[in-house]
Amino acid sequence: MASILNSLKLASDPTRLRILAILEAEPLSVAELQEILSMGQSRISSQLSLLKKGDLVSDKRVGKNNIYSCKVKGELKLLLLSAVQEIPEAGQDRETLDHILMKRRDHARAYFDKLAGKFGKKYVPGRSWKSLAEGLLKMTNYGTVVDLGAGEGTLSQLIAQNSDRVIAVDHSEKMVEYGRELAKEHRLENLEYRLGDIQAPPVEDSTADLVIFSQALHHASDPMKALQAAAKILKTGGRLLVLDLLQHTFEEARELYGDTWLGFTEIELVRMAREAGFTELTTTIVDKEAEPPHFQTLLLTGRT
Repeated sequence: MASILNSLKLASDPTRLRILAILEAEPLSVAELQEILSMGQSRISSQLSLLKKGDLVSDKRVGKNNIYSCKVKGELKLLLLSAVQEIPEAGQDRETLDHILMKRRDHARAYFDKLAGKFGKKYVPGRSWKSLAEGLLKMTNYGTVVDLGAGEGTLSQLIAQNSDRVIAVDHSEKMVEYGRELAKEHRLENLEYRLGDIQAPPVEDSTADLVIFSQALHHASDPMKALQAAAKILKTGGRLLVLDLLQHTFEEARELYGDTWLGFTEIELVRMAREAGFTELTTTIVDKEAEPPHFQTLLLTGRT
């Protein structure tokens, strides 16, 4: 009886109950629990220590990490899993866990990230990210593309070389005027600049094959509305591409670059895109700047 009472006492803490529910679904490392719970390592480790002492979790060494598993069985497990449904964060925990497991299964991703990191480090005449990007841009017809938060439209101009139609949207009149002059100068007749807000873009519903946010979403006052607007203007089966900053702590970015948000976590961006109606969501960290504050670039793709 004493052990049952002690187990109930330990599991009555919401954080420990969340940990038990997560570990019951999948054995995880402390770092993975950190990502799901958005808590510091020391706090999670102390909770795990209590749960291990109470014989509710076990751990084993796998490589460099300790992997924790839930040991709760029988009626007590059913009771705790029922109780965790009363915790508001439980549903979000499960979504984040699913995303972590998806990344874990993608073994090739880590390997190819390493390969990408080597590209351009060693000098080879004629081999560069610019040349590769130019080549790839010319290999596919992108149909109708909408570039939201396009600025002067450098990306739009590149994509216009191999698209039926490109609509570049920006809220700055000067940027739009400048972009229009460049499109005219370079005879890009399929490139159109429009003045407008990325949260309510001046684009007809269900007309785009591809919508792009390139370092634009962190300027939106409401990123969710911007993603919902993107879903609205895309055709069924249309594609979304987001390039933005991984969440950081460089507060000066608000003043220096007019940023509204200090980037996004992978989980946060996936959650917003899913709620906006996108599926087949994938994320990748595609770049890390060598100079402080070491901004990292997050790529998200999805479909309507």
